[in-house]
This record gives sequence, structure tokens and C-alpha cells, in this order.
Amino acid sequence: MRVSAVVRFREMPEYCYVAEGFEDAVRQFEEHAPLAEVKTEFAIPEKDFNTAGKGSSELKNLLKRLGVDSVVLRRIAVASYEAEINVAAHSKGGIMYGTVYDDLIHVRFEDEGPGIANIEQAMTPGFSTADDLVRELGFGAGLGLPNIKKNSDAMRLVSVAGGRTKLEFLIYFAGRFE
Repeated sequence: MRVSAVVRFREMPEYCYVAEGFEDAVRQFEEHAPLAEVKTEFAIPEKDFNTAGKGSSELKNLLKRLGVDSVVLRRIAVASYEAEINVAAHSKGGIMYGTVYDDLIHVRFEDEGPGIANIEQAMTPGFSTADDLVRELGFGAGLGLPNIKKNSDAMRLVSVAGGRTKLEFLIYFAGRFE
């Protein structure tokens, strides 16, 4: 008899990053998340590079209409686009959730697997597990996760080989790149 275990995200290997000076703000957000102003949700189909990136674009346009600074918009667009492409390229599909608050955005990606075998290695610039199709389309350079980290004020990546992956990041509307 074969028994399969359900793996919860908190039991999986994770990578966490918080930019210098944002430790207290991130801790405050995690302990007492404010009420959301706007919530969005976008499906990301597997290997569908015609629609991958549309969720990030719509999120950026929404934030632009809300008056978010152009420098911050660029960071949000880069981080969310990189994550969206990663889900399309490396998983069986997933969902992008964007939650807008007064002073920050929380973007979360959840996919349907197959997970990341070695998170630390995946965070190394230039490391990629992209297949030939993804590379032929000009993706798969191994810079997605490092670019997400570079443009985020906080980032958490939780995954295990053979399972699902959850990536989330926070970007404050006022902060380190203004």
C-alpha cells in the first residue's frame, strides 16, 4: 500500500530575506497585517508564455492608477513579472495573488509543483533548470529569483522537490530606492 503525505508550507524548506532597515516593518506586518485596500488574483497556466506577464502588467497598471511612485512601480513590475514567468516556465501552473495596503503591496505566488530541489542553489544568479523550450523563448537565464530578491523589501520562498512552491514578497511604497 502506498501512503502519500500532505506537506504543509510551514513544514517545507524555505528561504527568507528582509532588506536592511525593514526588519521592524516586516515583523509588524506579519504580526498585525492591516486591512487590504485591494485584492487581485491571476491564473498562470503552465508553459503559456502568451498570457504569462499579464497579471504583473495589470497589477502595475492598477498601482499606477492608485498613484504609486514610478520607481516603486518598476520594482513591483520586475519582481512580479519574474515570478510569474518562473511559475509558467517551471511549474504545472499556479496563481498570483496581489494584496494592496496603504503603504505596501504583498504579492504571493502558489504553484502546483514540481517544487524546487535546492532553494539555495536556485537563488544563485545564473543557475537554471529551464528546459529547451523555455530557453528557446529567451527565458531561463537563472536571474528570476535573484531579481525578485533585489527588488523586494522582503521575500519568502517555500518549496520542496516533488511538491508545491510558494513565493511571496513585500514592497513598501516608500523606502530604500527613492
